Amino acid sequence: MTMKPIALLAATLLFNHVPAIAGVGVGAAPLPGAEVIIDGTRAMLDDKWIYWQGPAFASSMPIKWKIVGDPVDKDKGTVLMTDDRAADGGKYGHADIITKKEYRDFRLHIEFWIAKEKGNSGVYLQNRYEIQVFDGDKTKHGMGAVINETESPYGAYLGIGKWNAYDINFRAARFKDGNLVEKAMVSMYFNGQKVHDNVRINQVWGGKNSGLDGGNNGGKGITDVPGGLKLQCEGHDVRYRNTWIKEVDLKSADTDFKD
Repeated sequence: MTMKPIALLAATLLFNHVPAIAGVGVGAAPLPGAEVIIDGTRAMLDDKWIYWQGPAFASSMPIKWKIVGDPVDKDKGTVLMTDDRAADGGKYGHADIITKKEYRDFRLHIEFWIAKEKGNSGVYLQNRYEIQVFDGDKTKHGMGAVINETESPYGAYLGIGKWNAYDINFRAARFKDGNLVEKAMVSMYFNGQKVHDNVRINQVWGGKNSGLDGGNNGGKGITDVPGGLKLQCEGHDVRYRNTWIKEVDLKSADTDFKD
């Protein structure tokens, strides 16, 4: 019996475990209402980003990160490369960049490429909670982990020299009368595979040099202020492209993806 085209497509999606979610996976186009924040141009970098001038900041404006050719899709223009000598040797917080705009709840799409083994960077939600970018590390401190909170979903990683994509739905912590009543929450797809589902994030890890509230009560003193999206520079060749963010308002404690 010959399957009808719609039935065949549905069967193919099910077999290949491809999520029927808009805006997920490498190359995903921005959702309606989303703001592109990395398009591979110097103009957008200067317009939307600054250095995070935390306690360990050791660089200076303008941003030293480079705009370089796409190493894979050479006909698709340029991408952003983490490159600032102030961060050589894994000195986190020395030359990280952060969006000028601050966010509470949001949906994020970001694509990254790692040049060499052990390449290390990180995506910081609200300049607080790190989603790790770290080749070769399969621990709770490793690739794709909500750092120190979940196991690394390393099996979803495509490896060095290939573009990878995180799709993140994030809900900020909630407060009442100045007191924390609901912890931050995140769900995530990694290269089209769902790897985190409504993970509650307990604290900021890494100390005061890591971001907002890292120095408050051992990282547990979360404050009721929004924060920018931050990208970490540790002196490694990690590149970013096709990054967009959409502000949302998640009333209930649920970060599951919905069209």
